Amino acid sequence: MTSSNEPGQPAATSVTMMRTSDLPRPDVALAIGAHPDDIEFGCGGTLAKWAAAGTLVHHLILTDGSKGTWNPQADVAALIAQRQDEQRSAARRLGATGEVIFMHQVDGDLVDSRELRGEIARHIRRLTPNVVLGHDPWKRYRLHPDHRHAGFLTCDAIVAARDPHFFKEHGIAHHRPQNLLLWEADEPDHGEDVSDFVEIKISALLAHESQFESTMKAVDQQALERFAERMKHRLGELGQRINRPAAEIFKKISDI
Repeated sequence: MTSSNEPGQPAATSVTMMRTSDLPRPDVALAIGAHPDDIEFGCGGTLAKWAAAGTLVHHLILTDGSKGTWNPQADVAALIAQRQDEQRSAARRLGATGEVIFMHQVDGDLVDSRELRGEIARHIRRLTPNVVLGHDPWKRYRLHPDHRHAGFLTCDAIVAARDPHFFKEHGIAHHRPQNLLLWEADEPDHGEDVSDFVEIKISALLAHESQFESTMKAVDQQALERFAERMKHRLGELGQRINRPAAEIFKKISDI
């Protein structure tokens, strides 16, 4: 059984079918992740599919990833810079042509504050995404606080961005996305067919070389190959939920 703290797409513990599948291609998509690599784990295949079809895909990364190593002697400043470079490379591998935005919050210290909520809302208003993707903050038994806070910040910022009397100081028109897709959900109800984009998702994940040991449990080439096979198998199992060879699944919120 997969740990509730494993990132990204869940293990297919059942073959419960999703209620909906395959949103119409959005003109603009914004993915919001707690750390560099979270977006690729959570929705990399979906973003690659949309980018290939012409969607303008943006990445918004909330923390600096400075805790993302098991090496107690690591040069933290160098790690932060490396993780930003890795995130930009991963976005390119997905085919994303939008912005890669870093909010520079300290890894592990992310908080659901009014200031951060306003900044995320400002980006939503400025970028005008049809679809926002992010962490499901209601996932049970999750340990990492950044994932919880990132999910709540995303949901709260959508409410703020859609209503004209929140953060009027932005001087930007309010914007209401059409859909919110939450990955890591305990009760997913929507699937996206990523059958043609599994290899691209894996390639984007492998751009995060600093995370091979800590997140992907891979310390050599054979272990990396096993990681890639686990990803393929996971997405293949999830594909059964929408009768496709491979899928990513989400909780979909459309009444925004």
